[in-house]
Formats: sequence, structure tokens, C-alpha cells
Amino acid sequence: MKYVLYGLLFYILYKVIFKFIIPVYRTTKQVKKQFGAMQQQMQEKMQQFQNEEMPTSNYSTEKPKTIQKDYIDFEEVK
Repeated sequence: MKYVLYGLLFYILYKVIFKFIIPVYRTTKQVKKQFGAMQQQMQEKMQQFQNEEMPTSNYSTEKPKTIQKDYIDFEEVK
């Protein structure tokens, strides 16, 4: 009877390890690998974006000159 219980316990441990623990381990390893690859791609894209020459702006730090135009008063027609 003792050997039957040990056999049953061994069978249950075998099923738990090979049907649950190993697949979960492989899946998490694969997901981490994919996230790492995606993060590396994003870093490469950010470096490319930062290395590209940004167009020089035509804006100056001085206040723009205001152009005064004639003001036309608007009246609502009913």
C-alpha cells in the first residue's frame, strides 16, 4: 500500500511539474524576451528621433512686432 501511495504522489507531482510549472516558466520567459525586444526597438526609435536634425525655428526670442490694422466694428443684423 505504501508503494501505491508513493506512486500516486510521484504521478501527481509529475503532472503538476510538467503540465503547469514548466509551461508557466516557458511562457514568462518568452514574454520577458518579447518585452525586452520591444523596449530595445523603442529605445532605438527614440535615439533615431533625437539624432535627426530638428528644423531650426524661425522664431526669435524677441517679441514680435505688432501690426496695427484698421478695426471694423461688427454689427449683428437681425
